[in-house]
Amino acid sequence: MLKTICDEVAGCRRCPRLVEWRERVGAEKRRAFRDEEYWACPVPGFGDPAARLLVLGLAPAAHGANRTGRMFTGDRSGDWLYAALHRAGFASQPTSTHRGDGLELRDAWVTSAVKCAPPDNKPGTDERDACTPFVLREIAAFPDLRAIVCLGGFAWDAALRVLRQGGHAFPTPQPKFGHAAQARTDRGLAIIGSYHPSQQNTFTGRLTEPMLDDVFRMARAALG
Repeated sequence: MLKTICDEVAGCRRCPRLVEWRERVGAEKRRAFRDEEYWACPVPGFGDPAARLLVLGLAPAAHGANRTGRMFTGDRSGDWLYAALHRAGFASQPTSTHRGDGLELRDAWVTSAVKCAPPDNKPGTDERDACTPFVLREIAAFPDLRAIVCLGGFAWDAALRVLRQGGHAFPTPQPKFGHAAQARTDRGLAIIGSYHPSQQNTFTGRLTEPMLDDVFRMARAALG
């Protein structure tokens, strides 16, 4: 089931604006990567097919996952994320540089709410909604899923929206995003918020390594 979902994600061309942007970025490239062949397609999720933890981001970075073809790989956000996953015991190594680098995730799956790199890192609501069925199917593919870590407010809102479509219910009022915020669905699935490990947050100290480690300790505890 996961392989089918990943194949369908990689072949998707539903959103003309995103198709044009990701392919243009892949053709023009950044000078530092001019000798590399860009993935320039929607980016499937990555990790353990038996995962109990799902990590949800916003979208692939134009010169990160859109270049490498693996979520959170090839940019500073990914450097922070995979180092934290390694420290928490979810990753076999602290770095993710390219597909085939030997990285394996243990009990975790990393994916995004929007599967294509969007201009200015800002997908439209129609583009978000076009990816919702993929995310819904990803979540359904993990029968033992116990927790979702949402990297940023966009991912938090997307997770709540997708889970409601999948039949989960939340307490009212709607749980609000915040770093280390937690919510739990009526089916016992834990939703944990984290500031996104973007340079805007890590360079300013809004997100520190200990803060990110705390989030994955909370995730580990939610797995039981």
